[in-house]
Amino acid sequence: MSYVARKGPQVVSALGRWAYNMSGFNQYGLHRDDCLYEDDDVKEAIRRLPEKLKDERNYRITRALHLSLTKTILPKEQWTKYEEDTKYLEPYLEEVKRERDEMAKWEANK
Repeated sequence: MSYVARKGPQVVSALGRWAYNMSGFNQYGLHRDDCLYEDDDVKEAIRRLPEKLKDERNYRITRALHLSLTKTILPKEQWTKYEEDTKYLEPYLEEVKRERDEMAKWEANK
């Protein structure tokens, strides 16, 4: 099964762009999916990522940790832009949640 990551928000709004920029993670080059709380579903979705996406994610997180430790941020032209933030984990996460729901229904019908 091939997955297509969604680029940018579904609805572009001035408020959404403002909130995105105020969150600060884009100043470290992170994507929204890099900042998700890693519960069991997210951990499983990360495990299912192709190696290339996993390596890119690890690089962004490592770079962000280094920048945070040195109390610096990326130059503005390297910030993750609101319109270009790739929701790379979303399709895998949705599949994990669907499978979990299906297993719960299966267990309930036993």
